[in-house]
Amino acid sequence: MTPTDEAAQAEVARQRATRLVIPLLLVSAFVVILNETIMGVALPALNRDLGIPVSTGQWLTSAFMLVMAVIIPVTGFLLQRFHLRQVFIAAMSLFSLGTLICFLAPNFTVLLLGRIVQASGTAIMMPLLMTTVLNMVPSDRRGRVMGNISIVMAVAPAIGPTVSGLILNSLDWRWLFGLVLPISLLGLALGAVFIRNITEPRAARIDVLSVIVSAFAFGGLVYGFSSLGKAADPDAFIPPSAAIIVGAVALVLFVWRQIRLQRENRALLDLRVFRSRQFSVSIALVLVSFMALFGTIILLPLYMQNVLGYDTLVTGLTLLPGGLVMGLLAPIVGRLYDRFGPRPLVTPGAAVVTLVMWGMTFLGTETPIGYVVAAHVALSAGLGFMFTPLLTGALGSLKPSLYSYGSAVVGTVQQVAGAAGTATFIAVMSAVAATRLGEGADAVTAEAGGIHVAFTLGAVIATLAFFATFLVRRSEPGQDEERAEGAEAENAPGVRETGAHQR
Repeated sequence: MTPTDEAAQAEVARQRATRLVIPLLLVSAFVVILNETIMGVALPALNRDLGIPVSTGQWLTSAFMLVMAVIIPVTGFLLQRFHLRQVFIAAMSLFSLGTLICFLAPNFTVLLLGRIVQASGTAIMMPLLMTTVLNMVPSDRRGRVMGNISIVMAVAPAIGPTVSGLILNSLDWRWLFGLVLPISLLGLALGAVFIRNITEPRAARIDVLSVIVSAFAFGGLVYGFSSLGKAADPDAFIPPSAAIIVGAVALVLFVWRQIRLQRENRALLDLRVFRSRQFSVSIALVLVSFMALFGTIILLPLYMQNVLGYDTLVTGLTLLPGGLVMGLLAPIVGRLYDRFGPRPLVTPGAAVVTLVMWGMTFLGTETPIGYVVAAHVALSAGLGFMFTPLLTGALGSLKPSLYSYGSAVVGTVQQVAGAAGTATFIAVMSAVAATRLGEGADAVTAEAGGIHVAFTLGAVIATLAFFATFLVRRSEPGQDEERAEGAEAENAPGVRETGAHQR
């Protein structure tokens, strides 16, 4: 057999693996990410059934987010150290085990344990999926596949409350887990049979101190922001403001340690990904976009129920069209990205998001439900035109050796941005509503005023993000990092002295 024939056979085998493995990973990731936001609507029924206060029940969501925030930064190391198949089996096994525990849980403590185990598997899936796509799909076809990943990252959390509302309308809360369990077990079985290794692990030691500091950094920020986005709890073990301060200080220490360790290629999360200008700009815009998405997801249901007076089922159905639109747009946007690049998609998308956010400032006590649906659909469409180009351009600008770390950064930013968006919108709404109540307004009018101010702040942030989209451009893999490394080499003491001597 000639080398040409061997290369042709290898290409056929790679395409066959892509057709099977990536859809399997997409479906598995969608199922596990869906569970991140599925509990919100279920908490009132769950609190009644288990006889626990609201502040305790909220830990079913908070603990999930905390575990995600702590584990995602470690996935860069895991994907460097272990084979793809090993990581997938571990992730889906943890998620399936956690789902089973939740389904059978006799009390709150066991249910919380199940959520923690679930989150451990969920945290690994998104970086695993993105790293696999980057390694298996050529750059000229990467946009359409990353479009499908956008469905997982944005649509799955967005429709979680809707799915939860539909299930709870007919079934007990346990079936939030019982209906997911067979799907996750099927994904685990198919993955164990069909997924093969496509990466070459390297021997690496994990830096335990980095893991500890990372847990305080990202765990503190996510806990603090998510706690600010809930009703104040005077008996909270850790005040949200203290958690945010601890998280911020730990984040500075984490960054300092990673910069030191990456000189020896021993970093837990290699921050050389930020040497890529495209990656840095895109990640900043992704952070703002997810803040807008999660802030809207938390604020609109409150508006629908507390101001307009609709029940949870109608609220969930109102938000469903937007999630579906984003899902339908993602593959189309991916194909457009492969053809035109990021900026022709990101800038119009950001313009739509900005206009919609300003439009949401007009929500009041008599707003028709059709206006709310149209605004949410338009917002989802605008975000749909942003997510795929930003994620594809950011990760595609990195060298292959940094793919796993870039994927881990994206996952971490998603968690922090979601918590920060929720906290910002809710904190502003609550503060303004409390002020209006003190001035003599009724509860409905006061909350409507708070929502108006919260969306005004969101509109201002979206406007700034729109202007930042003009910095987005298409770059070749590793191009920006090579420039940065070249600049470092030129500025090295020995090089400067040699250059001066030659001059």
